[in-house]
Parts: sequence; C-alpha cells; structure tokens
Amino acid sequence: MATTETMFPDQSDFDYDYETLRTTGVTLAVIMFVAGILIALSKKIGKCVKSSSKSNSNGTQIPKTEVPPPAV
Repeated sequence: MATTETMFPDQSDFDYDYETLRTTGVTLAVIMFVAGILIALSKKIGKCVKSSSKSNSNGTQIPKTEVPPPAV
C-alpha cells in the first residue's frame, strides 16, 4: 500500500513563473477593458441608430408613443 508521501510528492520547491503570470494578467485585463468599452458604446450607438431608422418609406418620422409610468 502506498503512503501519502509517495502519492503526493513534496512541492515545496515549486516556483511560479511570475513574468508569464504578470503578462497574462495584464493581457486579460486589457482585453476585458476594451470589451467592456465596446459593449457600452454599442448600446449607446444602437439606440441612436434605431431611433433614426424609424421612418417609413416616404421619409416621414413615425411618432413615438409615451408609456405612462406604472402606478405605485
């Protein structure tokens, strides 16, 4: 029967590659930051495009209807 020492060798000499960890972390942070900015801007741009494209074929604007706020 195997003892715990032979099943799990000593990992006290394990060393992290901090340069790779730092580079990967910064890269992921930049990707997530840029993705967040693009998502935020796409929602703003999408609202502008949708509101300006609500015109019928003869060029007149379709009137917007206002929805009353819900009663509390």
